[in-house]
Amino acid sequence: MVTPSPDCNDLKDRFASANQSGDGVKIEIQNLTASFSNHGALDNVNLSIVSNEILSVIGPANSGKTTLLRTLNRLNDLTQSFQMTGRVLLDGRDIYKEYDPVILRRKVGVIFALPMPLPMTVFENIVYGLRRQGVNDRKKLSRIAEKALTDAYLWDEVKDRLEEEAPKLSGGQQQRLCIARTLALNPDVILFDEPCSGLDPISTAKIEEAMMKLKSQYTIVLVTNNTKQAARVGDRTAFFLMGKLIEVGETAKLFTAPTDSRTEGYISGRFG
Repeated sequence: MVTPSPDCNDLKDRFASANQSGDGVKIEIQNLTASFSNHGALDNVNLSIVSNEILSVIGPANSGKTTLLRTLNRLNDLTQSFQMTGRVLLDGRDIYKEYDPVILRRKVGVIFALPMPLPMTVFENIVYGLRRQGVNDRKKLSRIAEKALTDAYLWDEVKDRLEEEAPKLSGGQQQRLCIARTLALNPDVILFDEPCSGLDPISTAKIEEAMMKLKSQYTIVLVTNNTKQAARVGDRTAFFLMGKLIEVGETAKLFTAPTDSRTEGYISGRFG
């Protein structure tokens, strides 16, 4: 497939907007169009994601949010019918031409809507990926596990339960365990796909607090159907509708004075 060339002026404007805070662009999405079995999912999306920000991605069902997220670490490649044109750059490098997908997924971790703890102990869940990389030094594994659990706001709750089976934890604890398991691999980017959809308000608050802390170390993309959550944690917010990026901007501005009437209609609850 032929990848269309992005418009230079458009890219310049988006880079300028993304760099208002002085941070660099971590991920650059250029003219991204994606489909499954020739059914369109994303239509010519151009979007910059800035280092150490939380980008909230909102929109009604079937707007392309999850497809976008799964494109960023090439999970869509696992679906045979997936097709795409355009480019996704991570640190200026094309993820489809310059990254091995296994290495890419270590750099771009993902947290799914439903927690998926492995059927093993809490400790072994955290260090599973490290062991697969050949790390077996117990002191090093313990040090990494403690930091990951602390950063995921879970250490105090499980520090005396590390040898218990992880599926015995509560749903909220399991989700934070999955976050810690991702953090243990020291990614650059963390993708959250509806991470609080099945959780109670207390667990949701802890995960949001963890995200706010983690953005100092990582770039975060949060897909959520909860507009209030997007407003609480997002530095910027992108609104998608029917596969198109309708609007992206600073969260406070987008939620109070959106430039597109469709954005205003969605966040005010008139549709979606």
